[in-house]
Parts: sequence; structure tokens; C-alpha cells
Amino acid sequence: MRMIVSHAISILLASVTNIMTRPSLLRTTRRTFATSSHHYPRFSGARVRIVEVGARDGLQNEKNPVSLDTKLELLSRLSKTGLRHIEAGSFVSPKWVPQMANTSAILSHLESTRPKDDGVTYSYLVPNTKGLSTFLSTTPPASTKGSEIAIFASASEGFSQKNLNCSITESLSRFEPVVASALEHGFQIRGYVSMIISCPYSGATPVSAVADVVEKLLDMGCYEVSLGDTNGVGTPGTVGRLLRYLVTERGIRAEQLAAHFHDTYGQAIVNSLVALEYGIRTFDSSVGGLGGCPYAQGSTGNMATEDLVYFLEGTGVDTGVDLEAVVKVGEWISNVLGRGNGSRVGKALVGTKGAM
Repeated sequence: MRMIVSHAISILLASVTNIMTRPSLLRTTRRTFATSSHHYPRFSGARVRIVEVGARDGLQNEKNPVSLDTKLELLSRLSKTGLRHIEAGSFVSPKWVPQMANTSAILSHLESTRPKDDGVTYSYLVPNTKGLSTFLSTTPPASTKGSEIAIFASASEGFSQKNLNCSITESLSRFEPVVASALEHGFQIRGYVSMIISCPYSGATPVSAVADVVEKLLDMGCYEVSLGDTNGVGTPGTVGRLLRYLVTERGIRAEQLAAHFHDTYGQAIVNSLVALEYGIRTFDSSVGGLGGCPYAQGSTGNMATEDLVYFLEGTGVDTGVDLEAVVKVGEWISNVLGRGNGSRVGKALVGTKGAM
């Protein structure tokens, strides 16, 4: 594992050196920079799927109400960037997450206005049977192709109690009828596991605890489980140790895993490189670095989609995403929300003369 982490860091350092010695990479906003010959053979030709979480995970922690029109406009703009998997909302109690109160209206709008074959999957967080009932009552019977549901559990008992008001075991039991019913109606289910590295309430999370939850979600019927470093404390060492355990020792296939890194300590990109080394090919990110967790004090934004695309494409990995278009969306939503742009790449490209 040390060799893999060391190799990952060496690639990252070489990538940074390559960028700094080639000013053209800083000037361009077009994806053509990714077709240069400066690729790393280990990843050249690889394809990554990006799950955009800005409209749900990104907005849920905003203090000021975000209007329905703004959310719909954000989703519309994101859908035109090449992103093909977008979180659209959450069927949770507005008492606990007020920003998600209009998710039913979002779902209704998308189902009635989106093109039939736009190639975009919209995902909705559904925490319980009540949320699923609302989701199903809002979704036309034949609309299973472009929508999916997501469920979320914690690998930390402390966070499970704080976020879900129940133990890990209880939370998983609650999800069983949700998953069974969703599958019966023809919907795919994506799982999330939070606090994979450490928890502010329970301390360091054992790798075995993460594996146990991942396996139970997969056994239930989730096609994929996203590993959430919810408070952004992961490093190449801790992330590498966890992935080695999951993939090598527990035999969980890398294709069944996704990575969801927060950038609290500036480690999200290098952790993504480690995840690539272990075969992870799906990454969650948020336009403009929007996000945070209302139940994890000190947790800052998600890894910015702009930063992720820039890193991946510059390493020879295909994302299918138009970087320039995503940068424009990130700058727009940051201005609408009255907050600074959380993407380093976004700020750099917007600030470069002629870049936009």
C-alpha cells in the first residue's frame, strides 16, 4: 500500500510540475488540453463517471433559502455540460433539511419538461418509506430510465445517531423495505456511506466497519456505494489503507465503489489519485465546491467539479465533461448565492484574461 501511495504522490507532483512549466495549460479552458501527449500511461484512455452533487449535497447546507427557480436553472445548466449523473434533491423532512423542501416540485418539473432521451440520470435521496412514497407518487410509472434513488448510511455509530437518529443496524433495517420497493418499481439504487475515515463524535472509523456497511448495502441491491469522507480528514495514507482493505482483503469490486471526498484540508484531489490507483472510476463532486454537512461541524465543501475535471483530463482520463461550461456554471451559482467560488480551477480560469 505504501508503494501505491508513494507512486500516486509522485504522479501528482509530476502533474503539478508539468502544469507549472506549461503556461498554456493555465490559459486554456478547452478540453483539448487533455488530448496532449503528456499523459501518464497508467491512466491514459481510462474513463471516469462524475456524479454531480451540487444541486443537492451542495445546496443543503446553505443558510439562506434557495428558490425553486434557481435550483431548476442550476440543474438545467449542469445538464448541458456533459455531466450525465446529477443529484437533484432529497425527500427528507423539511424540518431537518429546509433547503430540500421543494424536491417534489423539482422532480415534477424534470419529468414533465426534460427530453425523453437526454442521457442524464437524476438522483434523489430517499431516507425512508415515507420519502419513497412521495417519490413514487410524483414519478410517472414509466419514468424509471432517467431517475434513481439513493440511500445513505454511516460507518460511525455517533454520526448515525446524530444524522439519522438511530444506530447503524437500525438504519440498515429501515432501508430494506425502501430498496425492495424501489427495485420492484424498476428503479436503480445507489448507496452512500458517510464518515469513512473518522467521525467528530466517534473518532477514527475502523476499516472493517466501513466494509460491513458497504457489503450490506450491496447485498440489499445497491448497484454502487459511494464512500464519503464527510468531514474531509482523509489523506493518501488513510484513504489508501481503506481502499486496500475493501478491494484486496474484503474482495469488494472497485467497479461497485465510488469516491466522495470533501476538501476541508485540501486533500480531495490527491485522494482521488489514490482512488484511481485502486481502480475507482466514479467520483462525486460539486460545482463551485458547494457543500458541507449540517451534522459535521467544520466540514467544508465537496471537491469542486471543475478541479476534478481539470485534474482527470490533465492526467489522461476521459470525463466527457466540458470544463469551460462547468466553470461558467460554477461562477454563476456562486454569484447567485453571494458566496466565493470554492473551485481553485474555476477562479483561476475566470481570472485569466480571455479564458471565458
